[in-house]
Amino acid sequence: MDIGIQVEGQEGLTAERWARLARRVEELGLHGLWRSDHFISDMGPPDRPCLETWTSLTALAFLTTRIEFGTLVSPMTFRHPALLARMAAAVDNFSAGRLTLGVGAGWNEAEHRIYGIPFPPVGERIRRLEEGIGVIRALWAGGPVTLDGQYFPLRGATGYPLPRQDPGPKILLGGDGERMLRLIARTADEWNSTLGSPEAYRQRRDLLVSHCLEIGRDPDAIARSWMGGLCIGSTPAEVADRLAWSREFLANGATGPDLVRISVDDLVRDGAWVAGTPDQVARRLAAWGQVGVRRVMLQWFDLDDLDGLALVAEVARAVA
Repeated sequence: MDIGIQVEGQEGLTAERWARLARRVEELGLHGLWRSDHFISDMGPPDRPCLETWTSLTALAFLTTRIEFGTLVSPMTFRHPALLARMAAAVDNFSAGRLTLGVGAGWNEAEHRIYGIPFPPVGERIRRLEEGIGVIRALWAGGPVTLDGQYFPLRGATGYPLPRQDPGPKILLGGDGERMLRLIARTADEWNSTLGSPEAYRQRRDLLVSHCLEIGRDPDAIARSWMGGLCIGSTPAEVADRLAWSREFLANGATGPDLVRISVDDLVRDGAWVAGTPDQVARRLAAWGQVGVRRVMLQWFDLDDLDGLALVAEVARAVA
């Protein structure tokens, strides 16, 4: 199992923090660094920094030489898929083939409203996502490309230079619902889950396998990953301190009607977050390995706590 770090870039990420974090993750030998793609904080004050996603990934390609990285995830509503395909191809080339492109249908209605971005009903967003993935793959294959799409028609479009990876970066989709699992079976190279327990994951995994078999696709062709929050400390007292910090940080400014409310205690109880010492965290993650998860992206909210990442490296060595 490979262990990486995921940050919610809309929750205080700056260029300086990103550079320090990237270098530390690579220095510690962790597998990868992932980030969300939003324009504003989901749960904090409106002036909380939110470093633009794809610009930061371009920087990451030069700040590091080894780690894998990508988006969890870029909404198809934010950018035309032809633009996203070209951006991803460029970053893949800059990084010598270390990018995974995570894409999604988009979920935060308030964020779209604030920036004047259309936010269709969920069924249409999923159709746009599937069509957009088709556009991206077609452009990565070369061109010229002509597609009579409902949402993203192309007329003799090209996507040169092509990505470093052939036939392109892996496309990751997140989600555990029925519609998303069917889409993952049809289009994804990697399935990322945020379920709270290996038992619930096993049920969704079996459903994904059945969807793959229905369309004649090998289920093992889809890589499997899990993302969850993390509070880790070298002692139980340090774990308690980091849990207290997380409660305060995630509740800071969450008073508006559109902000996401998060209960850290509920997330830990339900299994969506892992809390404990390195040994305890390693045991929890080993259970995910037993149901087929091969890489884990652990959410790291305290972007100034670079020392704590050394404890994650301990976990990574234990579960490797």
